[in-house]
Amino acid sequence: MKMNLSNFLSIGCLIILFGYITYNEVSTRTAEHAISDEGVYEIPYEESDQQRLPAVSFDVPTEMTFAGETVPLTIPDVHERLDKELQINCYLHSNTIFLIKRANRWLPQMQEILEKHGIPQDFKYLPLIESNLLNVVSPRDAVGYWQILKTSGKELNLEITDEVDERYDPLKATEAACKYLKKAYQKFGSWTMVAASYNRGMGGMERALEDQQEKSYYDLYLNDETSRYVFRILAIKEIAEHPLRYGFKIDPSHLYQEEPLKYIEVTESIKDLVSFAKAQGTNYKLLKRHNPWLREDRLTVKRGEHYRIALPA
Repeated sequence: MKMNLSNFLSIGCLIILFGYITYNEVSTRTAEHAISDEGVYEIPYEESDQQRLPAVSFDVPTEMTFAGETVPLTIPDVHERLDKELQINCYLHSNTIFLIKRANRWLPQMQEILEKHGIPQDFKYLPLIESNLLNVVSPRDAVGYWQILKTSGKELNLEITDEVDERYDPLKATEAACKYLKKAYQKFGSWTMVAASYNRGMGGMERALEDQQEKSYYDLYLNDETSRYVFRILAIKEIAEHPLRYGFKIDPSHLYQEEPLKYIEVTESIKDLVSFAKAQGTNYKLLKRHNPWLREDRLTVKRGEHYRIALPA
């Protein structure tokens, strides 16, 4: 059937009319709910609370301490800063899960060292936010679980050479960090300030206190990194201690365990660590896994010195 001009115009009018009706319905629905500055519909919560929500806002604890010192959560900006770090870490799903898994392997060992030095146990969470318990190198060349600079490491009696860098040894680095933490506490008398100084330095925190005539970390106006620093520790502490509260259900069998090791005292130079590993019944990969402080494929041992090398038991 041939379509004449009249039929064509009639169909066209119907299409235009249908489009107008559809547009009007959408406009009416849109008008019912204001659109936020971010361009999303602000639908009342009760209209969507039966649906599966892609994200939720977690409650901020009403009370919290760090190293026995009260966090003043009644101060609005303190509450909001903790809220922010909690939400961030709750939605870094895979990162936080692996952090909790690694913590099961390393924190018990670190706790013993902290206790030996009289450092509050909450400082075990510091390397979690510093490095995710990985032997990483920062853009400023801070190294290892505790992110220690080369100059600081030498001041804290860590050996740092081309062949040996004890900043990569998680437990020796913990010992070194304890020396810093004790010295900082002697200066500030506040563990919260000690934690902040680990990020900004003792001198930087001391100047901030003097310039702003304040005594508390929570009353200081600081650079963004240091302003967030203690709250990042608090957030990961809260999640690690109450994982289910924040949506992390981790089967205990999935947690990483401390691996059984044996130790060999080495008093002579090793020209080839690959051959050394083979002679000990293991391989170079596992030798490096358990001794990340070995930075080359050889080890020079000076007269009168010795090294303790970990091997799979």
